[in-house]
Amino acid sequence: MAKRQQCPPDYVAVTALCALSAVVGNKIRVCPKQHDNWAIVPNLWGAVVGGPASSKSPAMGAAMAPLKDMERAAWRVYEQEKADYEAALKLATIEEKQANDNAKRLNKKGDKEGALEALKSVEKPEEPTRQRLIVNDATIEKLGELLNENPNGLLLVRDELAGWLSKLSGEEGQGDRAFYLECYDGDGRYTFDRIGRGTVDIESTTLAIIGGIQPARIAPLIRGATRGTDDDGLIQRVQLAVWPDIPSRFKWHDAPPDKDIFRAYADCFHRLAALPREGKRARFNDEAQSLFIEWMEELQAEARSGDLHPVIAAHLVKMPKTVSALSLIFELIETGETSISGKSLAMALELADYLRSHSERLYSIVSNSAIKAAKLLLKRQDKLPSPFTPRQIQQKGWSGLSDKDEVYDALTVLLDHHQIKREAVPNTGGRPSIRFHWNTGAM
Repeated sequence: MAKRQQCPPDYVAVTALCALSAVVGNKIRVCPKQHDNWAIVPNLWGAVVGGPASSKSPAMGAAMAPLKDMERAAWRVYEQEKADYEAALKLATIEEKQANDNAKRLNKKGDKEGALEALKSVEKPEEPTRQRLIVNDATIEKLGELLNENPNGLLLVRDELAGWLSKLSGEEGQGDRAFYLECYDGDGRYTFDRIGRGTVDIESTTLAIIGGIQPARIAPLIRGATRGTDDDGLIQRVQLAVWPDIPSRFKWHDAPPDKDIFRAYADCFHRLAALPREGKRARFNDEAQSLFIEWMEELQAEARSGDLHPVIAAHLVKMPKTVSALSLIFELIETGETSISGKSLAMALELADYLRSHSERLYSIVSNSAIKAAKLLLKRQDKLPSPFTPRQIQQKGWSGLSDKDEVYDALTVLLDHHQIKREAVPNTGGRPSIRFHWNTGAM
């Protein structure tokens, strides 16, 4: 797929894994400990990061082809069931009228029990529900209804994740944000109380997510997490985020897809979809358990060391779910068993190391762009008054300094390196205004 689409294989692989995790849903939970009741729902959140010419969307579409085929087949079944239901409903309406007439006649004769039995004799057909696997854009209330109809879970697919993430970052999106945080855990209930809709109980909040996003669009979200304004761990839950380098050369490739490989790939989805919802628990075998314990202790020691940025530490402590989910998916594909082998766990750990390198690249967006902007300010200091205000920098519209947050980050870098001095000028009856002076002694 990557060769045909001329895109990094990361895009295809991450999309495939998130889609497969949605097919498994909450049918099986992973228990990383042998005796503890800690159980993980293996739904995964991922993002493919790249510019507009990186072929993100075609890669995602190709990887999700089996899932789309399954949903189309389910839609055809639903259409037939719906037609049968509507016919049965018409017949039930006729029978209901007859039963009402019969009940009236019996009631007139004083046979109330017979009248009640006549009314109860009509069986109305059960309305069919359409099996869904993918959802693209829905309110959280509608998404909740879809999750009730599809209790195994769903895959949220957004061609552009930026809009969804930005909405959740706004003040009006905090309610939605809380709901999606529950959906990541995947094993809880959620209740909506809405005027008009009344009370809606969501029995199973299991949601996998995959989408594309451009680096420039994810930077504000990373900034919110690093500053602590959005520090509830939402961005760290996007564990399968990849930002690979795009080849500078495009090489024309025109060959038919390998049907045998695609059939084998699609078979993975069908086999995992056929797993029954029996509340099974998957556990590591002895070899895998020892390996997981060793990895977990090293991970926690690093996360608790105090040497990492809090955002990175928060990302690390969410990796056990990712590793557990990946190891289960690999085992189900290879053997169909719920005893996770050392081989499957080793594959998951290798992938986790690779994913971590991408997460560190993502979290460095803010610091790297701030350093670049700070260097630009140093270079153009003669174009600013002395002293100067952040507003005067923003009005220049310089690249990487047109946003107040970008200006703030650049000034923080310059302050840290003693290139500027901060001055608070008192204002009568208000907050002091902030101005900055160049520290000529540091030049």
